[in-house]
Amino acid sequence: MSINKEKYQEIITELDNHATLVAVSKTKSAEDIMELYNLGHRDFGENYVQELVDKAALLPQDIRWHFIGHLQSNKVKFIAPFIHLIHAVDSVSVLTEINKQAAKINRVIDCLLQIYIAKEETKFGLDHHEAETLMTQIVANPGNFSNVNIKGLMGMASFTNDTHKVKDEFHHLKNLYHKFTIHDSPFTILSMGMSSDYKIALKEGSNMVRIGSLLFGERNYSK
Repeated sequence: MSINKEKYQEIITELDNHATLVAVSKTKSAEDIMELYNLGHRDFGENYVQELVDKAALLPQDIRWHFIGHLQSNKVKFIAPFIHLIHAVDSVSVLTEINKQAAKINRVIDCLLQIYIAKEETKFGLDHHEAETLMTQIVANPGNFSNVNIKGLMGMASFTNDTHKVKDEFHHLKNLYHKFTIHDSPFTILSMGMSSDYKIALKEGSNMVRIGSLLFGERNYSK
């Protein structure tokens, strides 16, 4: 299925250089990605390590790959050499492994802490206290995390038609973002908002949105 070029241009105009669009290309073909690439787009997001590795090998090297799914520690080594930004750090063990694999190849990998803001059991992420504890560990022991750079926070709102609830969840994440950014390394990325709720996220201060179905159409998970 061809990408929706009109919708892409509409979103780019709406973002107006105030927010980065990560085109979520999971389950989509290399041909679909190239169609968007040829329009000048470079930021693409994937949820599954093997799919990301396969696509990265096929596609232009100047693509900025974002890993936005739940990342298992034993999979970090496969994306460490080329990943641009890991959005979903949800434990100290995952962050430690990212640091370890980055050190092996002399890289510093940019990461976001995923914060649990939705009222859904299926969502991953750190709660407020866990995030605060992890930030304290990083600040107190910088030598243990010298090959990672925490650039900000990521969160997913509840999947609901209740826009007030979504707004409140994004507002909570924005408040945490401002609270944690007082540390020595100021945060610069607040990644929140997807196809169904990115407009609300932008109003609440998001500067990175992750949009897939509006650009690529609905996904086919049958393959």
